[in-house]
Amino acid sequence: MRYDSVAHEVVSSRPAMRGHSRWLARATTSVDENTAAVQEPPLRIGHGWDIHRLEEDSGAPLTIGGVVIPFEKGIVAHSDGDVLYHSLTDAILGAIGMPDIGQLFPDTDPRWKGAASHVFLTESHRLMTERGYRIGNVDITLILQKPKVKDIKPEMAENIVKLLHTHPSRVNIKARTHEKVDSVGEVRALACHAVVLLERA
Repeated sequence: MRYDSVAHEVVSSRPAMRGHSRWLARATTSVDENTAAVQEPPLRIGHGWDIHRLEEDSGAPLTIGGVVIPFEKGIVAHSDGDVLYHSLTDAILGAIGMPDIGQLFPDTDPRWKGAASHVFLTESHRLMTERGYRIGNVDITLILQKPKVKDIKPEMAENIVKLLHTHPSRVNIKARTHEKVDSVGEVRALACHAVVLLERA
């Protein structure tokens, strides 16, 4: 028997629970109506995180922050696997209460096979703008044992500034190793955290 059928039988067999269900439906409707009437907050915060495997025969280059980096290993991913753009996209989507990147751009959709991740970030920016927000600031932490990205961070930041139509002073990128621990430390993967503050435009 399906779970939803069982749940229906349980609820319908108890008058008290039937009453609770009706109350819950009314309360939910009331909350939805009240939420719609509430003004948007002046600030919104979002966090995003992503991780991708690294392999020598991945068939794809290593791309971080829109920069293709020469390296003996490439990204294993459905799209181009840009962990920085993916985590930043998720941070923006989370800040405005939207579904995550995996729901909006599922890896089961052939349209996104090998797609450049700036497409995802551009779409998140469009949705953010439609909600009446702009970038307050972006703080990114790349976690990778290799390669070193110190000299590439300015180019990554410049790409973000252009895609999000913001000022260089509002974008910060940090990079940390994983002290040779676990998959990231063993150069079998790389990860990224992104925090974004949105402000009313």
